Amino acid sequence: MSSNRRFKIPLSVLVVIHTPALEVLLIERADAPGFWQSVTGSKDAEDEPFEATAVREVWEETGLDARAPGHVLTDWALENRYEIYPQWRHRYAPGVTHNTEHVFGLCIPQPVTVTLNAREHRAQRWLPRLEAADLCFSPSNAEAVLRLRSGLC
Repeated sequence: MSSNRRFKIPLSVLVVIHTPALEVLLIERADAPGFWQSVTGSKDAEDEPFEATAVREVWEETGLDARAPGHVLTDWALENRYEIYPQWRHRYAPGVTHNTEHVFGLCIPQPVTVTLNAREHRAQRWLPRLEAADLCFSPSNAEAVLRLRSGLC
């Protein structure tokens, strides 16, 4: 293993993209078919603000500009700490077993077809809130989707 290997930082964001009607965008992982999720991603640097991570990850994974007119990015001031799935621990420094995830919501006016990064995701769906929560493979993602309520944007 190269000593120049760059490991993921165990500080990440979860961004629930939704409409005012509580339709939720889920994207299917390319490396784990059947694993549906909201936008997620790790900080690029320890000092990168979580909001900047959220904006960057939304752009990289969907092609959406979180700061576009009519889009409302909200920091939910919620963090989840969870054990990293064993199949993905190799991405982190040796001994790292847990990640801290900061949760955001991104409200957009209506469902749109997004531009997926094919290396990361293979399909997309817009679903009503309860159906989306049922489809999320991650318990923290499902819980975040269930927190959506009318009037968030």
